[in-house]
Amino acid sequence: MPATTDLSNSPRKFHFISGLPRSGSTLLAAILNQNPRFRAGMTSPLADIMGVVMAEASSKNDFSFDVSNEQRVALLRGLVENFYSVQADAGAVFDTSRLWCSRMQLLNTLFPGVKVIACVRQLGWVLDSMERLVQRQPVSVSKVFRFDTNTTVYSRVEALTDPRGMVGFAYQATKEAFYGQYARNHLLMLTYESLAADPATAMRAVYQFLGEPWFEHDFDHIEYNADEFDARVGMPGLHSVRPKVQSIERQPILPREIFGRFANEAFWADPRNNVHQVPIV
Repeated sequence: MPATTDLSNSPRKFHFISGLPRSGSTLLAAILNQNPRFRAGMTSPLADIMGVVMAEASSKNDFSFDVSNEQRVALLRGLVENFYSVQADAGAVFDTSRLWCSRMQLLNTLFPGVKVIACVRQLGWVLDSMERLVQRQPVSVSKVFRFDTNTTVYSRVEALTDPRGMVGFAYQATKEAFYGQYARNHLLMLTYESLAADPATAMRAVYQFLGEPWFEHDFDHIEYNADEFDARVGMPGLHSVRPKVQSIERQPILPREIFGRFANEAFWADPRNNVHQVPIV
């Protein structure tokens, strides 16, 4: 049994996971959860709730003139702190949302010195992974595609990569974070390829970035389950994690012209783009 940690004199830390879908964020959360000091999970509703509060505390509400910026900061920071207050035994909490990369300045305002991990992957493989999930369910449709039964692989890729689509928004938000002024010292790009092929090295880089003490993880026995959520959105397996972390070679199922179309979209892979010296694993 791991030794318990006295958190009474140690303020809780909040870290954030963002980036692209199907790029290892659930795997990362499952690995982090092995550490008894950590609490991590799949995408939470916190960022969406925060967006509603921000809107209602703005000029959308006629009484917002009586809400100061200091009150807005206190409200939003309190949302994060209170959302996880029931998990009092966690020394560090990781909240996951594709929205966080588009809110780097906000996060740094609420939690100065904040750390955000952006999980990324070759875009063709992200879309290929999504298409595999679709093809596993030939007799049902997914909320991801608004339950439209009249789709093709071409229209599904267009829907996903639309600027407001599941992949398109996350991709643009990640680019914004990478090129933005809050990238330096606040952002880590964690590639799925590295995490799957060499999890020990990748995780050591994560711990170093976060400034957290190292924990010896077991990469051969990973546990995570979000079957209820995946079934609700009509995409079973969306958050499935294999018990053993490993890189699996396979051929894409996307048509060649679609897969090739996204071959040069890994902006993080070109050192010339890394003007803020963002660590890339």
